[in-house]
Amino acid sequence: MIGTKIRAPRLPDDYDGMAALWNEWLAEPTTAEALAEEDRKMYEQGKLHRNEEGKLAGYDRLRQVAEAEDGRLVGYSTIWRAPWTPPGMVNHFVLVAADAHGQGIGAELTRSSREWARAAGADTLLSECWDDDERALAFARRGGFETERRSWQSVLDLTDGQDPSQPEDRMIIERLEEEGIAFASLADLPPGEETLRRLHELCTSTYTDIPGFLGETMPYEEWLKWGLQVEGYAPARVLVAMDGERPVGICNVIYNEDSGGMYHEYTGVAREYRGRGIARALKLLSIRLALRAGARYLRTDNDSLNVPMLAINRRLGYRPLRGRHRLIATLEQGASTREGSGAGRTAAPTA
Repeated sequence: MIGTKIRAPRLPDDYDGMAALWNEWLAEPTTAEALAEEDRKMYEQGKLHRNEEGKLAGYDRLRQVAEAEDGRLVGYSTIWRAPWTPPGMVNHFVLVAADAHGQGIGAELTRSSREWARAAGADTLLSECWDDDERALAFARRGGFETERRSWQSVLDLTDGQDPSQPEDRMIIERLEEEGIAFASLADLPPGEETLRRLHELCTSTYTDIPGFLGETMPYEEWLKWGLQVEGYAPARVLVAMDGERPVGICNVIYNEDSGGMYHEYTGVAREYRGRGIARALKLLSIRLALRAGARYLRTDNDSLNVPMLAINRRLGYRPLRGRHRLIATLEQGASTREGSGAGRTAAPTA
């Protein structure tokens, strides 16, 4: 920590340094421009309160950076609540540059973040770390975090330009179409709010079935920002299964220009339509979409208990990668709530 200063971010100047720190952790790279766009989606002023059970509710955040003597950002922390975060809980991330480990930067960022959480009245911290990062996991354990559940990454290599699906898989699409299920992209559907609200209803009705889902579903306006129109979104890459005018399945595939790859942001099927192969058909169509676009790969994340989706991915040739620990720590109850500004990185359910 000698010569390193903890301070609030100075924006937009710090976006480049913040992106560099995130890219030491993220599987899909981000950019300064993406972080700035994310901030533009945020509320201007946070507001925390207690719900009827006395639990912390509302939304707010604290962000801090660690600046080295040479002006380079070597640490970043964000602690936040979104409106749909479970009562009493706050989300916490701490990032330290690889060449700055062991200097106490992470500990200092964590200390001030926990002070903020206590003052706000939080009782639980939620975080994540990769399962192959023993240093980060040990740091989390020392801070009282325990693994609540795990998730897994997998990737489908498309560099050879070949469709890895089998003939029997491809026949599923034909069978479903004979049964009256049509497949289209959002770009093909009638434009306007009515279509989007139907997709919102479909997504939010399936979110709660994801193993490990926490909190509340997002209202329409927030879902547009954080569940649909995320970085890399395009209407032509939102694949939809339709039964008449009703959307019954969705697969949102986003494109990362920097990596040349695509990522499954979300795949979901209405409960009463499950077991018919719709999710597999949407995955097959997303592979075709990625091949047409010349994508180098398709990447996805799945909860370890999401057995049906894991089985589909394995069947289609997805190769397992590293996993993540979802970590939870208890925090002694704070004495007050407060109002502030900003928000933090959020994560929509993925499949």
